[in-house]
Amino acid sequence: MALFRKIAIALVIAIVVTGVALFVLSRGDTADLSVEEVAGTEPVLQEGDPQNFPTVQIAEPVGWKAGEAPTPAKGLEVVRFAEGLDHPRTLYALPNGDVLVSLTRAPEKKNRDTGVMATIRGWIEGILFAKAGAGGTSPNQIVLLRDTDGNGSAETRQVILTEGLDSPSGLAWKDGTLYVANHNAVLAFPYALGSDKVTGAPRKLMDLPPGGGHWMRNLELSPNGQLLYVAVGSVSNIGEQGMKVEEGRAMIWEYDLASGRARQFGAGLRNPNGLDFSPWTGELWTTVNERDMLGSDLVPDYLTNVPIGAQYGWPWVYYRTNIDRRVQAPMPRFLMEYVRKPEFALGPHVAALGLVFSREGDRMGENFASGAFIARHGSWNRKPPSGYDVVFVDFDELGNPVGKPVPVLTGFLTGEGTTRGRPTWVEWAGDGSLLVSDDTAGIIWRVHSPSATPAPAIARLKDDPLPPTALKDPRAAFEADYLRKQAGQKVN
Repeated sequence: MALFRKIAIALVIAIVVTGVALFVLSRGDTADLSVEEVAGTEPVLQEGDPQNFPTVQIAEPVGWKAGEAPTPAKGLEVVRFAEGLDHPRTLYALPNGDVLVSLTRAPEKKNRDTGVMATIRGWIEGILFAKAGAGGTSPNQIVLLRDTDGNGSAETRQVILTEGLDSPSGLAWKDGTLYVANHNAVLAFPYALGSDKVTGAPRKLMDLPPGGGHWMRNLELSPNGQLLYVAVGSVSNIGEQGMKVEEGRAMIWEYDLASGRARQFGAGLRNPNGLDFSPWTGELWTTVNERDMLGSDLVPDYLTNVPIGAQYGWPWVYYRTNIDRRVQAPMPRFLMEYVRKPEFALGPHVAALGLVFSREGDRMGENFASGAFIARHGSWNRKPPSGYDVVFVDFDELGNPVGKPVPVLTGFLTGEGTTRGRPTWVEWAGDGSLLVSDDTAGIIWRVHSPSATPAPAIARLKDDPLPPTALKDPRAAFEADYLRKQAGQKVN
């Protein structure tokens, strides 16, 4: 009887704790600002409102009915390029026009904490993930899509790779080699263009910190094809599990394909995702998901450049000057002196993922001729929801973002607390149309302007390097100037 009583008491406690947690989660903070106010080059940043429980408002996916489609911006047309896919995430267009898509979900958690609170937390997380359409086992497939007759939809759908995959996301290809980023490693497979199967054994290029809260690992090849960039997100929100588990995370890695050496390229990026190179400067840019539990208006996700050695402050600092007092880990010395401000805010909790810049030959029309296209996957922790769309960020002739995000695809949210889908990734098809993966709906959308001619190339900026200067101690110059002035003074 004593054992039965203990079990009954534990069960009652678990039910009460779960009930209280669900009650608290159902309340949350309602936004004071619009998404647009917390976007652009000078976003409005309110004072943070630290929360013990996150605001939760998940738009449950209900799918698209036959004949339904997102609402395109004026002058654009959207059709289904492929459908019936099991959670498509990243897209990669091969030089011959074939399109690869990763069918993937988060890796299975291993070495789970079996404590009562951890079990309850895991149960709640499972409910939330399932409601958001992200639950279930990862398909672990790379699928080839081919538009054989050029009619704008893929007649061929072929699984080309399953072996060796473990929650794959990042994809890249060069000179007969297909690069795939699992959640825990970057692999290289032999693959010839046009083949319907990857048959060779993979080579492991580098290990990656596995799993974690942010498990996607995007890849991007440098324009010259010599360097591979790997985006790795953090385990946690603000390092609350200790910084030891964050080693090698919240950063972008650079891997030299010739030498096999890897180095940290940019850091302090909580969850970098989309990667692309600026057509104006050749510099690497990324989309980043910022921290949670400071309210519905903070902190905006962002789009920014990543110079080598860049530091964006996570978890101690956000937006250059804002110190997150919740972080318990000691702040590195001089961090505030060299942390960078993001270039462009994309709105709070929008979950910015896929990114591509305008390019030569694209067919999006003059209204979208010079900028970046970004998939905003959609919030789970903002009231009202944010994101759930594809937007365009305009860039000026010097390669700087301007204005506010401009809608390209909308209509994912139903207005009734549900969503038809969640835009995840963007990629250029060989014909200049924009492909958009919709993971919860299992659809790849194709967007273009029927009246647009292929866009010209964006002119690359040319500048002269700064002249070399000798490093000098500024105090020595000050002291010399002071002594000269003292020597010139008259003595009465």
